[in-house]
Amino acid sequence: MKRIFILVVVMLAAVGLFADEAVLIDFTKFARDIIPAPGQDSEMTQNRATLMDYGAKAGASFTQEQKGMMRTSLALKNWTVRLNSSARSSIREINSYVDEAESKLYGTVMGVRISFPTEPWNSNAFIKPPFEIPAYDFSTISDAGEVAEPESSDSSQRSRFEGTADGDVEGVKQAFGVVKNVGAIKQVAVHVYGLNFPHSLSVILIDNNGNEKMFHVDYLNFDGWRDVIWINPAYIQEVRNRELRLEPLYPTATPFVKFGGFLIKRDADKIGGDFITYFRDVKIIYDKAVLDPDRDINDEGLWHIIGRREDAKKRWEMSRFGENQILQYLEQQKKATESAFTQSPSKDGGTN
Repeated sequence: MKRIFILVVVMLAAVGLFADEAVLIDFTKFARDIIPAPGQDSEMTQNRATLMDYGAKAGASFTQEQKGMMRTSLALKNWTVRLNSSARSSIREINSYVDEAESKLYGTVMGVRISFPTEPWNSNAFIKPPFEIPAYDFSTISDAGEVAEPESSDSSQRSRFEGTADGDVEGVKQAFGVVKNVGAIKQVAVHVYGLNFPHSLSVILIDNNGNEKMFHVDYLNFDGWRDVIWINPAYIQEVRNRELRLEPLYPTATPFVKFGGFLIKRDADKIGGDFITYFRDVKIIYDKAVLDPDRDINDEGLWHIIGRREDAKKRWEMSRFGENQILQYLEQQKKATESAFTQSPSKDGGTN
């Protein structure tokens, strides 16, 4: 028994001292590279790696052509900026948006413009993805932008939003918004471009139970690119001070975190009006929730318990995604397409 206890302590010490680093989300990967705009073959509208199809959730009243248009992605132009109710107005909402920005150092990055009130009251701006990033999506994307579901998914495989299929780059995992097997989070870092604004920046993370957590990383009162970092004050570095307990190895699902967005706060006594910033990526340093032992029996291959649970969660994720996107599609179809009044005909058949 004493040897087993020592082994557990050594394993926990290794996790604590050699915590993993992962790129939670890399905005340089979200450029538009698929599905041309109508009549403009050179202008793409969506991002292939994160393309989602919600046409299957549409009702029978939609035509096949309409369902074929029901696709969206994490392309940067699709992200939204939402002001709190007291700061919101039609003009400020129009002038608060996300766009692609070209960086000399990094290529395409996320550019954000926020139109804060000039009046002296506190204001918040949420920068959100166009849909909640799914954790259990194993589909593939064709060159034509068709989303194909796999016949079966293996819970041990990396899901589509966890990153590229070729794995690690320089020892750091490239990700599209999801990192799995996350235990205690030690640090959160955002690589952001400051323009000497005194506003505060927080990162929103969502855990596997759907809980949102805010991590205040720093203020943006500096010039140029910088890593702003949140350090967990409750992180216990010394293993001997941790609560040691044995957890069941199977069939417990692996916990994860996903990127939920940014929160930028402007205090009432600070400068208002237009605010600009840019984001390259978000990284986390974390303890593994569970180790990856070399087990004698493939438990999941025999019982399929985790796979069925994850399939159920995936269906729930897709139902939420489809309903919200169809409502947005219907609202988009209601928008007026005319930019000016038509000319009234004159008596001689011309226009005035």
